[in-house]
Amino acid sequence: MKAVTSSSWLYPFKGLYYFIAHPFLYPLLRTRLIPSLLLSAFVLTNLFLWTYLPQVAFLAIFHGPLAWVQGAFLVLGEGAAIVALLFEAFFVDETLVDVFDAVLINEGVQDLVASARIIHPEGDTPVKKLGKPTVSAVYSPFSLRQIAEFVFFLPLNLVPVLGIPVFLLITGYRAGPLHHWRYFKLLGLTKKERQAAIKQRQLRYTWFGTTALLLQLVPVLSMLFLLTTAAGSALWVVKLEKQNRLREGEPQTQPDYTDNPV
Repeated sequence: MKAVTSSSWLYPFKGLYYFIAHPFLYPLLRTRLIPSLLLSAFVLTNLFLWTYLPQVAFLAIFHGPLAWVQGAFLVLGEGAAIVALLFEAFFVDETLVDVFDAVLINEGVQDLVASARIIHPEGDTPVKKLGKPTVSAVYSPFSLRQIAEFVFFLPLNLVPVLGIPVFLLITGYRAGPLHHWRYFKLLGLTKKERQAAIKQRQLRYTWFGTTALLLQLVPVLSMLFLLTTAAGSALWVVKLEKQNRLREGEPQTQPDYTDNPV
């Protein structure tokens, strides 16, 4: 049971619950909620209005009735790619950093955040304790390559039955580690160290990224789930940090003394 509840794929859902259960995070959502809902609704409405039926008609040649489902996934995937590009234009990454850092502070890992930004101890809530970053603050680096790969692999959805799961796993494999980019920067890892950390947890990152992508495909609510996934990513970091610090704090075991007379 413990293995199930600690699985990496659960953290995006844990982040959603955490966000709802902690009102101090709400101000970070309010500043983006209405624009994000309008943006997502506008993009998806136009995609479904102008591209859904033509894509279904094309898919029906090869897949019959399944074309309606596969066409929906294609449109949602295209919408996710377009909205992701527009999110960067709205500078949402700054909000993701604030969500991530606020969760770390609330969960007792304030020293990690303090290495990269000013902390105001007098703040009433973790969000109000957040000061200006002292170094570059990026939650996840914007990558045209990642967007291009996302679009490139979209045709996998054309493959009957297995196409959609394979597409989600491949994109999750690439996107998962990016949710801990902020964590790697806070630790001050070099590129080599970062790659080693990713390799160690690659399977868990793949499941995390796949779940996060599924949530972002939910119509209209994609930006909301982007914020709550940042909270889930931070909760995973809290667990990793507490495990690491527990190991580092364990006393070194000494070998049993044995008398060795000459």
